Amino acid sequence: MAIACSMASASCGYALAGQGNFLPGYITTIGIPTFTNLTSYFDLAQMSTDKVRTQFIGRGKYKVLPEATGADAVLNGTITGISIVPTAFGAGQQASRYVIMVTANVELRDVQKNTVLWSNPSVIVREEYDAGTASAADAVIDASAFFNRETDAVQRITDEFARTVVSSILEAF
Repeated sequence: MAIACSMASASCGYALAGQGNFLPGYITTIGIPTFTNLTSYFDLAQMSTDKVRTQFIGRGKYKVLPEATGADAVLNGTITGISIVPTAFGAGQQASRYVIMVTANVELRDVQKNTVLWSNPSVIVREEYDAGTASAADAVIDASAFFNRETDAVQRITDEFARTVVSSILEAF
């Protein structure tokens, strides 16, 4: 039974996360300059860039530089959009749940050969969060809770963005 399960999972393309590496062996240093932010959300590109760098460092195989100079490959990204849309409504038609979506254009380029190793012009990640509900008397608390939950959601979505990008590059998804 165990052999059948392992054969079945192997034939379906499953692998342990973090185990794949489809980059050429000579790429040991990756430059990741701060992504460009085309959104109005302050610091979104910096947060995303920092988390992508951390994901690459966590894989333990690459030296990560904050610029293109001295790198074997360069990862450039542009955060092209962010949207926060209500998805559920409570009493009085107040939004009680939101979905936040971030879109980006990301490209990893081999510096030596000047070729694109990986590219995705529309990386999309999404996260849902509850806005919380309160009475009109608690509106000030509600606003604070809303912004705290939004900030937490942005943190989670930039984490997911980094995992998605690095896994896609290293595991050839």
